[in-house]
Amino acid sequence: MWRFMWIAVVVLLFDQLTKLAATDYLALHGEIKLAPFLSFVLVHNTGAAFGFLSGAGGWQNVFFIVVALSACVFILWMSWRLESRDMFLVIGLMLVLGGALGNLTDRLFHGYVIDFIDVYYHVWHWPAFNVADSAITIGAVILALDALQPGSRKTR
Repeated sequence: MWRFMWIAVVVLLFDQLTKLAATDYLALHGEIKLAPFLSFVLVHNTGAAFGFLSGAGGWQNVFFIVVALSACVFILWMSWRLESRDMFLVIGLMLVLGGALGNLTDRLFHGYVIDFIDVYYHVWHWPAFNVADSAITIGAVILALDALQPGSRKTR
């Protein structure tokens, strides 16, 4: 497991660097249209995915910090228990861990998560997201694919 920890570290660093760049640039220049369906726009998300609980009055930040810390501890514990042949599963877990640490870092230092990627079609906008959210999503897909493999962990 430890030899794959670099994946979580790279996700965390790339996430924080892109958020720093987006905050610095977008605060001065506003929205940047990259394509007819893609923009960079600065969003401070006090909620969870899709802005869930963003208007809850402030208690949600502590709640999401506790959830993220618990998830990180669980992922580390689970990764520690895996065998070397579970490489696909460990990669998925490290992507989720890196993303969780990226968003956790935002919550601890800012009180909100910095989102800046806006995907849209005409007037319909997908909720803004960031590199950490992307890593969590890719990691979750990998975990789901691993769980769907015939004879995955049931026989071990």
